Amino acid sequence: MKAAVRKWEAVREFARGLPEAAIEFPWGPEDCVVKVNKKIFVFLGSADGPQAPGLSVKLKDEALHGHAMTAPGAEPTGYGLGRAGWVSVPLGEKGAPPLDVLCEWVEESYRTVALKRHLKELDARRETGPGARNEATG
Repeated sequence: MKAAVRKWEAVREFARGLPEAAIEFPWGPEDCVVKVNKKIFVFLGSADGPQAPGLSVKLKDEALHGHAMTAPGAEPTGYGLGRAGWVSVPLGEKGAPPLDVLCEWVEESYRTVALKRHLKELDARRETGPGARNEATG
């Protein structure tokens, strides 16, 4: 469970680092979400409960959505959100997705609600960030 909590914390920090993203607790301290433009792009819940933490993201891209649904324990998000492409993924399951895949899903979910200026800033970071050199040099 410690590995799941560390992964959850890393995902939270990644999400918080996206342009103009903000962590909020709209339903109390056990219900962490990350928003941009006043819209939730990732539900994180809490890492302090008796169960291993998880996350929910909105994946409109069919390939990413399908991939997320193959994760151990993954299911359409409750409250009717699953019909809109939201997927809930537990992080404590054996074979849970690695951090880089989770961050890819969080970024995709962010892109579904972010404004064009947010996306422009995010893309500019990618072009000038440390990863840009690695991709260019292969």
